[in-house]
This record gives sequence, C-alpha cells and structure tokens, in this order.
Amino acid sequence: MTKSDIVSLVIEDTGLSNVKAEEAVDAVIDAVRESLARGETVILRRFGSFSVREKNARMGRNPKTGQEAPISARRVVSFKAGGHFKDTVNGAGVKFP
Repeated sequence: MTKSDIVSLVIEDTGLSNVKAEEAVDAVIDAVRESLARGETVILRRFGSFSVREKNARMGRNPKTGQEAPISARRVVSFKAGGHFKDTVNGAGVKFP
C-alpha cells in the first residue's frame, strides 16, 4: 500500500476532495514526523505506538570483507503494534488451516 492508496481510501471513507484528502494525510504524517523528531512518543490507540530510541556508537563489521568499521551513535524509530492491530492482522482469532 502506498500513500496514494491511503489518500484514495480517505476519499472513499470521508467524501473529501482529492486535494483535501491528500492534505489530511500529509498533515498526519507531518505531525508524527515532527513529534518523533522532538523525541516524543506517538501513540495511536488501536493501532500502535512510535518511539525514538538512542543507539550508542559501536564497532561493526563489513560482512563482505570482514573488516571492522565504526558505526556512529544515532536515533532510530521503533514501532510497537497495539493489541487490536495485532488481532486484526492475525484474523481476529479466526483459525486458518
């Protein structure tokens, strides 16, 4: 699924124009991005939460050559799926053969 697919679903569900639906999707994505850039956790009930974790600098290894290479400290985004989201993805308790 792409961003344009999400915009199309918003159009179908809300009846917004194409321009307004794209603006709405962009606004949500921008809000999540800006909150994470500030180091805040973003919680979307019944979906999941995004958070920022700090990773320390360390020595890594080039898998092709085996030579050690430094990996700098950085911040990474982590996503933890919510229970309702997991249930939906897993068929909400429906057993598949």
